[in-house]
Amino acid sequence: MRQAAASVILCAFATLAPAQATAQTRGNLPASPTGLCGSIENAFGPFDYRTSPLQRKRLVERHHFTPKVESLRAGETGSVGGDLDYTLRAFPNHPRALLAMVRLGERERTSQVRGANYPVECYFDRAIRFQPDDPQVRVLYAYYLTRNKRPGEARRQLEAAESTSPTDPQVIYNLGLAYLDLNEYDRALAYAHKAYDAGITFPGLRERLKRANKWQEARK
Repeated sequence: MRQAAASVILCAFATLAPAQATAQTRGNLPASPTGLCGSIENAFGPFDYRTSPLQRKRLVERHHFTPKVESLRAGETGSVGGDLDYTLRAFPNHPRALLAMVRLGERERTSQVRGANYPVECYFDRAIRFQPDDPQVRVLYAYYLTRNKRPGEARRQLEAAESTSPTDPQVIYNLGLAYLDLNEYDRALAYAHKAYDAGITFPGLRERLKRANKWQEARK
């Protein structure tokens, strides 16, 4: 299941159209947590998606983060943005819901989608305030920042992810992809070797490094 989850997250980024990547409004995060991005207090939650019981996850996902919501086809209780907003208020660090919110913002070409309480970028701000030690959120935020032509900020998020010393192969693989997007080939290659040594079989990172003529087999 971990391998499948990695593929879903990575493929979701791969399908975002580059022509739409700069449609987001940049620089709209407040310095204060009580500003534009709001309080993370919620009537239901917030809960850490990594450690929440399966029953609690299913309670939200069966009603608000169904396959048709995740694929942006239609909402369950109203708009797609409203269902994603509910999911991310209950589980601020829900990685697939964060990605779906990014995709919806790019599809609608807006910084705040219909039905959402906050701008797209605020959901990363809220997730980081809630669980600053979640490396997956940091890496996904770095993808978002890179796509919106903010590489310096993206690197800071990747450094924060690295500071947690992640051991999850999915996170390690995603770090490799994120550094590759920043053209930092040595780091991307190092994380690729770590990910494949840890059992990741998804070929995308290796193939991209090969196309860039940066792939090298790991030294034995």
